[in-house]
Amino acid sequence: MVRSVVLHVAAAFALAASLSAQTADDIIAKNIQARGGLEKIKAVKSMKMVGRMTIGPGAEAPVVVEIKRPNKMRLDVTFQGMTLTQSYDGKKGWVINPFEGSKNAEPMSPEDLKESEEQADIDGPLVDWKAKGHKVELLGKEKVEGTDAYKLKLTMKTGTVRYVYIDADSYLDIRNEEKRTIRGTETETEQTIGDYKDVRGMLIPHAFESGAKGHPEKQKITIDMIQLDAPIVDDRFDMPAPAKEAPAEKKK
Repeated sequence: MVRSVVLHVAAAFALAASLSAQTADDIIAKNIQARGGLEKIKAVKSMKMVGRMTIGPGAEAPVVVEIKRPNKMRLDVTFQGMTLTQSYDGKKGWVINPFEGSKNAEPMSPEDLKESEEQADIDGPLVDWKAKGHKVELLGKEKVEGTDAYKLKLTMKTGTVRYVYIDADSYLDIRNEEKRTIRGTETETEQTIGDYKDVRGMLIPHAFESGAKGHPEKQKITIDMIQLDAPIVDDRFDMPAPAKEAPAEKKK
């Protein structure tokens, strides 16, 4: 009886020791390896993703995302014959939103600019996080829809705090949570990540579901095609000049 108790206590201490031995660096290293390895990730010079975004009940819109080193990103969403464009060239960001009556490019809001800067990181924030000026802390394990996941607190150089959940078995990202300022209001958002597929020896997610935390309404993005090292010219990210108005007809 005493021997049995001692063995159980020893096993409990061994388990606790193994858990405490896991560090944020360990989890991130396994995450990078699960994605395909650092060499393959850094070899990608550009990426083009083509897919569909839910706009409302039963309505979808084609979406194209283009990312290119260093830190360039462009998003185009087309609906009802009009295209909303957001672009970031590594320093400046601009948007064309015809759904709000704007035909010309306008500078991004400070909130959108910060978000675009974060999204333009083609490697993801966990790769070389120290060199990028981010901070990471391992908070332990939590359940994410029944799946054990490591919870990392990622404080980005921009000041954004994101909680990254990494599957304890596959070591792939499965959820992000963070606070965003949307139209002047701070909102806690969450994003579920899934449907990982092999693209040139790397596992890349093809399904994203985002929205306010705790709310059932979510915006879904389904990726149908990913092209690595796509031939994307730098001009794609430059802010276009205002459209010239057609000259008024002279009165006869």
